[in-house]
Amino acid sequence: MRKRIIPVRNFSKYSDYSVAAERLKNHPRHRDYLDQVPQSQLEKLHIILRDHMQGLSLEDSLASFRLDPEEDLNKLDDEELARKKGQMDTLFERNRKRTHDPDFVYDLEVKFDKPNQEKCSWDDESDDEF
Repeated sequence: MRKRIIPVRNFSKYSDYSVAAERLKNHPRHRDYLDQVPQSQLEKLHIILRDHMQGLSLEDSLASFRLDPEEDLNKLDDEELARKKGQMDTLFERNRKRTHDPDFVYDLEVKFDKPNQEKCSWDDESDDEF
């Protein structure tokens, strides 16, 4: 097994990570070595590099890749939102059941427990009118 060092040139903390990853993957000297590497993995490495250049620690940078169900996605910028949506799409496709899967069940019904809901005064008023 050989170790190969591939330099990342012309990349700053303001660079677009997807363009840089695509440029690196299509570079004539590195194309043969990066052919089997997914584009998303190269983008993730460029994001970690960019975050390091901006002064973030590795732990903070890796935390941005985790999906938090309590996170407010309305507060993210367009780039972060697109990345989170891409992660959700990947997770959905991984967990998706297809018709040819052995454990596929057509018309599956699942009953969920209702959480205890608090009564509001405006709910009581609207019931009387109908």
